[in-house]
This record gives sequence, structure tokens and C-alpha cells, in this order.
Amino acid sequence: GSIQISGETLSGAEIRDICESLRENSVRLLSLRGCQLSERDFGHVCRGAAESRSLAQLNLNLGIVSNINRVKQLAEALKTNRSVQSLFLHGSPLTDAGLALLNPALSIHPSLVALDLGDCMLGDEGINLICGLLPPDGAKSGLKELTLSANPGVTSKGWGRLAIAVAHSSQLRVLNLDYNPLGDQVAGMLAVAVASSRTLEVLDLEGTGLTNQSAQTLLDMVENYPTALRTLILAENNISPELQQQISDLLSEGEEEEETEAREVTAREKNPWICQNNSSSQMVLMTSGLGDSLLAETEM
Repeated sequence: GSIQISGETLSGAEIRDICESLRENSVRLLSLRGCQLSERDFGHVCRGAAESRSLAQLNLNLGIVSNINRVKQLAEALKTNRSVQSLFLHGSPLTDAGLALLNPALSIHPSLVALDLGDCMLGDEGINLICGLLPPDGAKSGLKELTLSANPGVTSKGWGRLAIAVAHSSQLRVLNLDYNPLGDQVAGMLAVAVASSRTLEVLDLEGTGLTNQSAQTLLDMVENYPTALRTLILAENNISPELQQQISDLLSEGEEEEETEAREVTAREKNPWICQNNSSSQMVLMTSGLGDSLLAETEM
């Protein structure tokens, strides 16, 4: 059910085999990470992906979508395809112009829930487009996992716009912003977004130029506000180990409390005759886990 090739120069015969498998609906995961293929063969792969009803993950990381013509072909494929859930374009020189061409297909895709646009040379205009993929209500499907690592062209204005979208997103569960020069100001915006979000469980801020000031803000947020957050990555920042440990401990406590509540709810469902001793007990909103991260199933 998977084809995974990394860093190879693909022949026409290999491309034909891949396309045949796509058309036969026997491939769930196609990864051509860092491979070399001709313009014509890239078009063949896109047409095969368009026709496939089984393809769930498409990994074109590390420069495969290398020009505007390829962006257009991928966009056309995604307009027809209905099955892709995860799209990996990490390390593609999309720029805002390329994302603008791809965005209409992303916006209407019925199944897409995980998107990796790390190191894609995006700026503020690209972020504005991405915010449209984070709908504020359940009226339409939106992203559950988003990676925007290493896009240093985005300014604090762009990150602020993303923070607002995250705060109101009804579905986003995982947000990776590692290796962007965010700084303490943007981290403060993100802390407010996390406190407002009812769904965000994982936030990666590794190597983003944060200091103890950011960590203290995040600590206060975790300590004083109910949040769905379970994992906060702060490695490679100028933050003391003590503050990082305090945040980690608080997040672990929250997860343990939810697990206890979940067990109690399950027990009550199995035995409806169990009485509530405390009539003032609060119901805790539980969010179902995604299991293994969709974006982690293939290597970048």
C-alpha cells in the first residue's frame, strides 16, 4: 500500500509503474522525497494522483515541486483528487505566488487535514492564504495539522494573523512553527491563541528565538487557563531548564486529570446506576486523539 523512494533519479519506466499503481487504487502512501524526475514524468505522476481513489498521503518534499508549472499541475491534480489527507511540500520553493496558485485546490479539497509547507519561502501573503484553511466553525472541513517550519520571510504581522486564526480554528490540533525567528512578541500572541483554542494539542516552537520572558508567559497561560495543549516544544531557545520543566509538569498534570475523567465517564456509561456524589461536578470536554501524527508518518 505504499511507495517510498528517497533521493533517486527516477526513470520513465519507474514512473509508469508508479502511475499504474495509482490508477489501480493500490497505493495509500506515495513518497518521492528529494527525487529527480523530468517535467513530463512529474505531469504523469500528477495525473495518476488525480485519478487515484486510494491515495491518502502524498510526499513531494525537498524540492520536487520546483517551478510554477509543477505547482499548476499539482493544483489541477488536487482539484480532481478526493482522497489525499496529508500533503507534504517541505523544502519546495513555492513562495507566496506559488501558494496563491495552489490555494484554490487546497481550499476545496474534501479530505485534506494535514499540510506541510515548511521551508517553502513563504511571506505574509502566504500566511493570509493559509489562515483560510483554518475555518472558525465546523461548517466546512479544515486542517488538523499544519507545519510552517523555517519560513523566515514571514513578519510579526503575518504571525499575528495566524495566531488569530489558530485561536478561532475549530479543528487544528498540531502546529509546527520551529526554526522561525518568532521572538518573545510573537510567542505572546501565540500564548493568547493557545489559551483561546479548544483543540490545539501540540505546539512546536523549537529554535524560535524565545527567552525566559516567553516561557513565563506560557507558564502563566498553562497554569491559569483551561487549554487542550498537551505538548509544547521549547528546545534550542534561551529558556532555563527550570521553566521548561515547570511547563512540562503542568501539561502532564492536565493530561493525567483528563485520563482520570475519561475513565470515570467510561465507568458511568458501562454502569448507568452509578450515582454522582457531587452534584456540582463539572463536565470536561474531551477531544479524541489523532493517534500517530499524520505529518509524522513519513520522513521529511
